[in-house]
Amino acid sequence: MDGVTTDAAAGAPQEGVLATQAGMNANLDLLLDVELPVSIAFGHAEMTLKDVVKLGTGAVIELNKSVNDPVTIIVNQKPIARGEVVMVDGNYGVRVLEVESTADRIRSLG
Repeated sequence: MDGVTTDAAAGAPQEGVLATQAGMNANLDLLLDVELPVSIAFGHAEMTLKDVVKLGTGAVIELNKSVNDPVTIIVNQKPIARGEVVMVDGNYGVRVLEVESTADRIRSLG
């Protein structure tokens, strides 16, 4: 029965199991307030040290993505979603287009 004991008469979980679940929910609630770093990756490029040293004001670095390609949303150094760049009140923002499953996101934290 998946480790859950039940009251034989009522078929309901015993109080100990409910208390354990409540404790786990309280621990999860504490974690939900933890702030994580969020980054947006537009693309990447590789450059020789010689080219990096030559960089100056006005230089353009060509990335491996086109303007219309989705950007990658990275949380805690793990890619979790893809989106498109938008403007929000004069600032850049990202509209989420697809998100990894919850199970995949939790697994990537391990």
